Amino acid sequence: MNLTPSEPLGLWHIIPLHRPAKVDDLVFICPPETAELLEARVRGYLRSGSCPGGIAPLIKTVIAVAGQHVEIGASVIVGGQVVTSSSLAQRDGKGRPLTPFPSGIVPQGYVFLHSAFPGSYDSRYFGPVPISGILGLAQEVFTYVP
Repeated sequence: MNLTPSEPLGLWHIIPLHRPAKVDDLVFICPPETAELLEARVRGYLRSGSCPGGIAPLIKTVIAVAGQHVEIGASVIVGGQVVTSSSLAQRDGKGRPLTPFPSGIVPQGYVFLHSAFPGSYDSRYFGPVPISGILGLAQEVFTYVP
């Protein structure tokens, strides 16, 4: 079930992924327990759930895989192309500062995630995440946009 506006609300199905994750895959992923994601939990960006640290799985689109260069500025650029709907916010909805993740190459065993939702908290802010956290592909079952 998805209860955040990063993707349509409602019921989703996790389809096992029997191949490496690739660009444009919409995935369910358990985020790692990094300082950025622990702070996101404290700020209320992440819901409670079954992933390590008591966080709910995220639904995000893979926009870069290992070896790809990700440039983070006013927007995100992958492979020289600006990612649609990837402008960065300086502050969250409560006026707290947001720090973009530094630009760089996605390391082996990691993916870079994105959501087109304007208020999404994704790899623009918390960086690449381990592919070991991918639960599978996300498939809509019964969803709606409020």
